Amino acid sequence: MSPRRPPGPATPGDDAADRDRARLRLIERDILARAPEHQLLPTLDRIRAVTELLGSPQRDFAAIHVTGTNGKTSTVRMIESLLRHLGLTTGRFTSPHLHDIRERIGIRGAPIEVGAFLAAYDEILPAVAMVDEGAAVHGRPRVTYFELLVALAYAAFADAPVDVAVIEVGMGGSWDATNVVDGQVCVITPIGLDHQNYLGDTLTEIATEKAGILKAGARSVSGVQDIDVVEVLLDRAEQVGHRLVFEGHEFGVLTRQDAVGGQVVTLRGLGGDYSDVFLPLHGAHQGHNAAVAVAAVELFLAGDAERPQDPGGPARLDPDVVRAAFAAVPSPGRLEAVRRSPTVFVDAAHNPSGARALAAALADSFAFTRTVGLLGILADKDARGIMEALEPVLDLVVVSASSSPRSMPVRRMAGLASEVFGADRVRAVELLPDAIEVAAALADEAGPGSAVVATGSITTAAEVRLLL
Repeated sequence: MSPRRPPGPATPGDDAADRDRARLRLIERDILARAPEHQLLPTLDRIRAVTELLGSPQRDFAAIHVTGTNGKTSTVRMIESLLRHLGLTTGRFTSPHLHDIRERIGIRGAPIEVGAFLAAYDEILPAVAMVDEGAAVHGRPRVTYFELLVALAYAAFADAPVDVAVIEVGMGGSWDATNVVDGQVCVITPIGLDHQNYLGDTLTEIATEKAGILKAGARSVSGVQDIDVVEVLLDRAEQVGHRLVFEGHEFGVLTRQDAVGGQVVTLRGLGGDYSDVFLPLHGAHQGHNAAVAVAAVELFLAGDAERPQDPGGPARLDPDVVRAAFAAVPSPGRLEAVRRSPTVFVDAAHNPSGARALAAALADSFAFTRTVGLLGILADKDARGIMEALEPVLDLVVVSASSSPRSMPVRRMAGLASEVFGADRVRAVELLPDAIEVAAALADEAGPGSAVVATGSITTAAEVRLLL
């Protein structure tokens, strides 16, 4: 590691950058003071009012809209990388962020620059203030944290300008704030049980909410789904009159082989096959995400009149571009190695479906001498379901809590973990930095080839990632 260079004399540019960063921190504090993401106020009225006052910036660019339960962020990143490597100027909206609020809004593959974030905030603030004032008059809630960020992202994409934005739904679909956009292609990653207090207690109810992003004139791509979900999606597609293709039928993963630093896959798209594609991500689920991403981009380009492909059928992508795009895909916090000796992974799995995908990836791709889980789960999540999914692949478990006020108390989580894993396999450590050290020591006891997997919530993954 090269030594740090001593700071040079301050320049006017440095002062301006410092002022911008200071202002960004103040703005983030103001945004955080609004209703948070996990306390939803389901309606499109506020975000629609804001975007109408702004002149509907979401209509200034093409969009690919992505919903589902798990795999959304990784799939969005894959789609965006493909589009960017195909020469398009891209926007990317994902949530939540790990460390910096600007991670949510990507332009040309990188987090939005501080100056562009501030400019977009200044642009939308008068509209947000007007909607807030109108809400106050009628005793209604003001614009929420998530709604403000959606408006800011759409304004930033229009100002950039981008050719196409790949947009991840925050929760659900029908009333999610992102849904004021009309995607030319809509993507549904696998749907499972999560956020039942808002979306419903059954897969059918949850799928009905998520299917709300499917609109007339669009094409749709779906990952592998439960049969009840398939019926809901097909009914919605028929109502709005567009084509819906499913992984496992029209496209999919032909072969997959683990490789150093990831995996090599052969994908069957809608327009052709793509062999020897290296994906720097672990787990079969990431291969499936890649197949969905390819199909989405093929359908998107099929509808681009400026492209030479037949507009009536899926595009055939350049295989070399596909290889380059996937080799460059980052996915922070998704089975990401953040330390060696022992190896420490962080993974943002925060529901049973995500935990099952993580467990399968650990079982299929690694053969550790000992695997220690470091679990920090939020109180409103299915902690038992997460633990039961991970139990077969974890030898020992350290339970702790992130700094989130929503974190499940460590004592309560330790009790649940003892029921699932057995008390002899469980350690409880109140502070997360201490828990990392305990987990690493337990892994080291088993000698070389051991690992720690920090998971259970996005905040746990983010904080361990930051600490290491």
